[in-house]
Amino acid sequence: MTNLVIKQASASDVAAVANLFNLYRQFYEQAPDQTLAQGFIEARIRNNESVILLAEFKGEAVGFCQLYPSFCSVIAAPIYVLYDLFVHPEQRGIGAGKALLLAAEAQAKRAGMKRMDLTTAKTNLTAQSLYESLGWVRDDVFFTYNKHVISE
Repeated sequence: MTNLVIKQASASDVAAVANLFNLYRQFYEQAPDQTLAQGFIEARIRNNESVILLAEFKGEAVGFCQLYPSFCSVIAAPIYVLYDLFVHPEQRGIGAGKALLLAAEAQAKRAGMKRMDLTTAKTNLTAQSLYESLGWVRDDVFFTYNKHVISE
């Protein structure tokens, strides 16, 4: 779609990405907090700690994905963790999610990453279908665990 553009977010895009990030967090049942969203996204860009790809449709920010560089010890290689992928609910169906995933894959190749990993909610069937249509393979071997180490 010619009106859909994917670009790497820069400091001038912080507000637009933060608005989407705030909605993304709400999708995962977090309280709205625009100040937190703005500070978090601004720090990632300022500190060059992630790659944020921004989807724009007709000049309006409609989605983003965030890639964190990491390593896989088993394959002894660098990887990206695609931690965030979100398209504004009013803009779903225009291909932004697919375009962001394809742009993330191209970015990973350019950066010399061996693999990309992501997790999604078990109930997010729409996203799972998209991932699998693009060749992502669901891991049925390993379980994912997490533990909070600082009380909120």
